[in-house]
Amino acid sequence: MELVTPQIGLIFWTTLSFLILLLLLKKFAWTPILGAVKAREISITDALASADNARAEMASLQADNQRILNEARAQRDEMLKEARDMKSNILSEAKNAAKAEADAIIISAKALIENEKVSAISELKSSVGSLSVDIAEKILKAELKDSEKQNAYIVEMLKDVKLN
Repeated sequence: MELVTPQIGLIFWTTLSFLILLLLLKKFAWTPILGAVKAREISITDALASADNARAEMASLQADNQRILNEARAQRDEMLKEARDMKSNILSEAKNAAKAEADAIIISAKALIENEKVSAISELKSSVGSLSVDIAEKILKAELKDSEKQNAYIVEMLKDVKLN
């Protein structure tokens, strides 16, 4: 039973060895271990803070990207609207110019047709007049060969003429 129950000397020397070991560990090992743990804790806290900052900055960048994207879409829509307006303005101006040119051509053609018509009518009148004079001359020559007929015709013409 002596093996199971320790003696006082053994307890004393074991306790003294333990206390010396404890003091040596405290002086040389415990403080550096705690310092390393504290440094690790600080670096982990800093890394978490950096991650939170990076997450916040990422959210801010995403918000900025979304804002820029929305502005770009708005600008694109505005440019498309301006392009459509310009297209419709150019088309309406072209239509108006074409209509004005067509109207001018029509007016010019009508004036030309009217001039040609007047020219044709005056030429026709001239032709009819000269033809009538020729026919009248031939008829009068045939009818007035005799001088009695000439005198009778002159008298009849004088009766028809009324003096005002």
